[in-house]
Amino acid sequence: MDDALLFIDDGFFGLVKKHFSKEDGKPKKYLQTFRNICKKENLNLKHLYIYTAPPFQSPKPTEKEDFLMSRYQSMTKMLRRKKWITLREGRCQKIINEKGHEDYKQKGVDALIIMDMFDIKENYQNIKKIILIASDSDFVPVIERMKQKGFEVIIYTYFDRKRDSKFSTSNQLLKVASRWERLVKEDFE
Repeated sequence: MDDALLFIDDGFFGLVKKHFSKEDGKPKKYLQTFRNICKKENLNLKHLYIYTAPPFQSPKPTEKEDFLMSRYQSMTKMLRRKKWITLREGRCQKIINEKGHEDYKQKGVDALIIMDMFDIKENYQNIKKIILIASDSDFVPVIERMKQKGFEVIIYTYFDRKRDSKFSTSNQLLKVASRWERLVKEDFE
């Protein structure tokens, strides 16, 4: 069984997890999902990289912002204790959309993923397989480069092909991957 590294865009992964939870009303697993994916791929999970951002905080945080930050800090504290997990944090930006509603976007997360993927050779000389859970085309150049270096890059993503959906995946990302799989509810069981 080959060793593999998993790189998780947690903002995207969280949306998919929430989608499947709403679909059947059952909570979905977090760390177990990554083990399930490796088992399905017949790979040994050598190290897990999780890329996230803390929730947005106003200068004077609201009760909801305090609650979200408390949950976030509990989760990240648990993840940081595990030696087989690296947690990297970007930042969260609040944007007012064209309808006047608040939207929140992670910033800097993709750059952190790209940097760590590019450094794999120095840290894991024997790794040849990478799994990336993501959806956007920012990763296309680094995947092309990793494949040139002899890595197999497997993309796990989710899309629904509905107009104005929050679930769209770059066709370029799917084309450049060594192989891609669509996340399914069973991955979260």
